[in-house]
Amino acid sequence: MKIWAALKEALAGWIALVRGEADWIRHFSISAAGLTTALVLFLFFALLSIALASANVGMPSLMGLIIAILVQSLSIAALLIGIHVTRKMVPGEVRVMTLLVPGIYALIAYLVMGTVLSLVAGPVLILLWVGLAFLLFQLGWRAGGWNIGVSAAFAVLTMVLLVGMPVTLYMVLGPVAAPTP
Repeated sequence: MKIWAALKEALAGWIALVRGEADWIRHFSISAAGLTTALVLFLFFALLSIALASANVGMPSLMGLIIAILVQSLSIAALLIGIHVTRKMVPGEVRVMTLLVPGIYALIAYLVMGTVLSLVAGPVLILLWVGLAFLLFQLGWRAGGWNIGVSAAFAVLTMVLLVGMPVTLYMVLGPVAAPTP
């Protein structure tokens, strides 16, 4: 049941973060254990997303499943790259974990809502991107302590990486994660 408590606390933390409450961080476990929990939850929801997305055509092979998980994990890589590049450009004392743990929970929400929306109303995904960009902006502004411009640049950079990396991978490798008959 700790998993559901972590999701509930993450939701409360994100609400507090967006509202600008000073104690938003108490809702997240900013530690190695908290990062592990967030990553396990991301992996669980990525597998669930793959299962739902491939319901019509069948589950991919083991290799296809591994590749699909790796492609889904590119969003975490995009977040991490966005954090590191922004920290490199704007010196300060922002800890990576302070941004990474809440960021992964935002990516989990994006993954879940993206899966549901892609099954129901695909064109609405653009609004989901706007919502995630807003959350990333809030993450940089409130959790990172960056100014509005730097937070906006962080959000844009992370979104470009988030959308661009899988598209680039698809263009280079083709549909490698497609299920085999």
